[in-house]
Amino acid sequence: MRKWIILGSSLVLTVAADQASKRWIVANLELYESATPFPLLAPLFQLTRSSNTGAAFGILPMAGDVFLIIALLIIAGMLWYFRETRPEARLAPFAIGLVIGGAIGNVLDRLQYGHVVDFIHYQIPNLISNVSNLADHAIVFGALLVIAESFWRDYRERRRTARADSSA
Repeated sequence: MRKWIILGSSLVLTVAADQASKRWIVANLELYESATPFPLLAPLFQLTRSSNTGAAFGILPMAGDVFLIIALLIIAGMLWYFRETRPEARLAPFAIGLVIGGAIGNVLDRLQYGHVVDFIHYQIPNLISNVSNLADHAIVFGALLVIAESFWRDYRERRRTARADSSA
């Protein structure tokens, strides 16, 4: 029961933060308008309202409906994966809540606006410029936590097996 509460909490908080931030951006910035909340970080970091009909980083902009379906499949897959997680998995409930919450946040955008609202603008002049949102960050961070926990679990199991073999 505890793992479901953690999953639900991180999912709800992720969706709430994502949708609140996007609503603020839509209400306060015109499309492609930028704001600099931390002048010392400009131009490395700013807020720039953008719309994305494709996948992450604007890939395949004409395939928005496909990505809506993919997001729903990812949500279903993550719920299935979550059911299979071991009770001792400490990060999995939080991490999977981040991934699902991020996917839901972007699905809600596609349903409400017909595109995903992006606004977190990272830029290294003459090298890279990326505009994303909190949902994207939650998905990436959650996926990294799931991978990290998987490596940590494998490491612990190898250590446990090695200790059992050495004491036998």
